[in-house]
Amino acid sequence: MRFIQIHPSDNVAVALENLKAGENAGVILREDIGRGHKFALRPIRNGEDIVKYGMPIGTAKADIAAGEKVHTHNIRTRLDGVLNYEYHPDLSHAPHNGHEDFFMGYRRFDGRVGIRNNIWIIPTVGCVNTLAENLAKAANEKLPAGAVERVIALPHPYGCSQLGTDHALTRRILADFVRHPNAGGVLVAGLGCENNTIAEFKKEVGAHDEKRVRFMIAQEEEDEFETGMRMLEELIENAKNDQRVKVPVSELVVGLKCGGSDGLSGITANALVGRFSDRLTASGGTSILSEVPEMFGAETLLMNRCITPEVFEKCVKMINDFKNYFTRYGQTIYENPSPGNKEGGISTLEDKSLGCTQKGGAGTVVDVLDMGETVKVKGLNLLNGPGNDMVATTLLSAAGAHIVLFTTGRGTPFGGVVPTLKIASNTALAEKKPHWIDFNAGQLVESEKTPAAVDEDFYRLVLDTASGRPAKNEEHSYEEIAIFKDGVTL
Repeated sequence: MRFIQIHPSDNVAVALENLKAGENAGVILREDIGRGHKFALRPIRNGEDIVKYGMPIGTAKADIAAGEKVHTHNIRTRLDGVLNYEYHPDLSHAPHNGHEDFFMGYRRFDGRVGIRNNIWIIPTVGCVNTLAENLAKAANEKLPAGAVERVIALPHPYGCSQLGTDHALTRRILADFVRHPNAGGVLVAGLGCENNTIAEFKKEVGAHDEKRVRFMIAQEEEDEFETGMRMLEELIENAKNDQRVKVPVSELVVGLKCGGSDGLSGITANALVGRFSDRLTASGGTSILSEVPEMFGAETLLMNRCITPEVFEKCVKMINDFKNYFTRYGQTIYENPSPGNKEGGISTLEDKSLGCTQKGGAGTVVDVLDMGETVKVKGLNLLNGPGNDMVATTLLSAAGAHIVLFTTGRGTPFGGVVPTLKIASNTALAEKKPHWIDFNAGQLVESEKTPAAVDEDFYRLVLDTASGRPAKNEEHSYEEIAIFKDGVTL
């Protein structure tokens, strides 16, 4: 297969490999068409809708001949600002299938499950970032074999000189990580004079296992490094006897993310992840879809899958609030596709969003979460947050995701503090960057393997990762967080 018409009603097709002018691709191509790019299957008039995924992705801004490339030079967005939406429920999702798979995870004191037994060092303020990183480095060098998996620092630039919602969000995100079940132990390192004081932060953290969470105020210690190392040794000693146990897949929480998308992302990698999400939620598990600006243009598909009118209203608020965030700063809402997206074949935000939302599969939306909120209802959740890779992955992890499934057509080494599985949309990327990529979704259109076999291989990879198999980001220590900011810095 060298090209694909995704939906019978589409008036464009997508090249699955580089095609040359004069080739027959259902129509005779008038020009070279790069992999991931679109071409017209029939003449399209100026002002006519351009249809992909069975949905409009924009309108033609000039007459387009059959076989001509369709891209930013001859297509414009159909989208506009804040809208009024009506609820037209479409809940034709697969019910719970009654089938239960298992993985090997860690059962924590509060009954929750983690998939890693790491020790995390969480600074309350950016001033102690280097202290946290030095402690992690020293602890890993001394780490007894088989004690815990690793010691990881989570540096960030905030925790002081913030006001209002920014300060509250920083505290909430950091507290989410203190409570995250992937951590077998946590050292919270404060400075002593920051806004995010240890005393106030403890209130945000709430109930916790005191053997698993230790707090240190650097200004109050004679030698903060020595004290920190002693606390880490105690945390490691307490966590070293933790053992993996058999856990039903219904306890697994998976974040859904894309970055550096191309024209194949919505066809291969995102669709693969969507089918995984449907299978997981049908087994009683949980998936979380974020990146609100990359829902614009496809938002009604998600809204109509909301389980109740109340969840629908939360979804509407999330979408319109994020649009207002753009306009509050005088920014154009729909100028979203990045230069890399466009180079890879994505032309408009509708084109990007319809591909992006494929990651959510066809499941019913059971809840909508704000930034810093954690999952309460099993099933497909939507999470308020930007498309930025680092911020979105941080928010997904803070919401309770054990793993983030990260699809990409362009490639990135980035990883969050939880295992971040990279799924390539095309084989060329997977072969070029094997040290970045965990799974090649390009084989869906570039190999003899059946889609069902590819889906099963991917499903088993996720469960193996949950059971301890390291993701590529973990192998190379690509692990970081980034906290959303919207406001004044003092």
